[in-house]
Amino acid sequence: MTEHAAHAFAGPTVASAPVEFMLFGLVLVGVALFHNHTLRVALLGAVGISLYKLLASPFTSGTGLAGLAGHLGHEWVVLANLLLLLLGFALLAKHFEDSHVPAALPRWLPDDWKGCLALLVLVFVMSAFLDNIAAAMIGGAIAHTVFKGKVHVGYLAAIVAASNGGGAGSVVGDTTTTMMWIAGVAPKDVFEAYIGSSLALFIFGIPASLQQQAFSPIQKDETPGLHIDWVRVGVVAIILVAAVAVNVVVNTHYKAMSDSFPFLGVAVWVAIALTTPARRPDWSQLPGALKGSVFLLSLVLCASMMPVEHLPAASWYSALGLGFLSAVFDNIPLTALAIKQGGYDWGFLAYAVGFGGSMIWFGSSAGVALASMYPQARSVGAWVRHGWYVPVAYVAGFMLMLVTIGFHPGSITH
Repeated sequence: MTEHAAHAFAGPTVASAPVEFMLFGLVLVGVALFHNHTLRVALLGAVGISLYKLLASPFTSGTGLAGLAGHLGHEWVVLANLLLLLLGFALLAKHFEDSHVPAALPRWLPDDWKGCLALLVLVFVMSAFLDNIAAAMIGGAIAHTVFKGKVHVGYLAAIVAASNGGGAGSVVGDTTTTMMWIAGVAPKDVFEAYIGSSLALFIFGIPASLQQQAFSPIQKDETPGLHIDWVRVGVVAIILVAAVAVNVVVNTHYKAMSDSFPFLGVAVWVAIALTTPARRPDWSQLPGALKGSVFLLSLVLCASMMPVEHLPAASWYSALGLGFLSAVFDNIPLTALAIKQGGYDWGFLAYAVGFGGSMIWFGSSAGVALASMYPQARSVGAWVRHGWYVPVAYVAGFMLMLVTIGFHPGSITH
């Protein structure tokens, strides 16, 4: 930990722990216990922690209203990008579903549990070059069709884990890996996360697939007279290409500007606007997506106000712990702290903060987005009980990386 970080926090503590962590812990407990009122709990938590910081504890940017203004001025780009992406990908997922491609998939997917596994592999691969939010929502749209709307909570956890695991090794696959890329981490240093996430895919994928097949098997019969809407497929492709292209261009040539404007989210909405004359989006998807988005943004705002410099110094076991912490504590500020600290093996960190959030439904933006499509996923108890194989897979993948390549602290080159 740097000397600056060690002396940055000057707020009240209880047993050496900043009070902010306790307040955020109460918010997370409230989300877990009152899963039918998660939005209200998250909003009250964000307001309550903001008031506490205003009255009793400094922001990293200063104290009082000036400190709050400075903090929001720094965080608004992350919040705006997440909001625009969540809303935009909700429309994208509906476009994809309405293209009838998901309804045509049974002709290629195996008709037993291996078909369920193949769908998870598809989500994993898509997430390597798409944002993991888009991959999860497209996977959710396909699942809704091939399982006739009956998707097991455990399988939903597996879809989220597949999207997060697939994005962990790609600098364009997850917000956290993109942050590392922006900071100067080479794409090859992140790529090694696929060693862990590939093993994890099959450890959680096989039991989840067996579970889903027993709950509601893939339906091989297609809708009579089915015709794929290739124009709508093209709209989906244009939106995704716009997101990937802008992400690559900005992070390659305009990194200094990426913290000042939500380029990625705006690119998605420009593409939506330009393709609307070809196929009108289903705007009725937005109210539900907005509710889930505000919930996530409230938690992100809460997390951003935490004195995260109090986390342990970099090591393989602290990286392992960050994965579990990511399940309840937003991984964006955790990643930002890890980059500032230095001393992490970036592949291990990418795997931990990327895949770790899959262990609880609100631990990643992909989970929150999928829960907006499947309200039954908004139960911590059901998610953990039926998706028990996700934390098992996380630990197994991490240990495989440790044994095969070892933990090698990296440096950031600009």
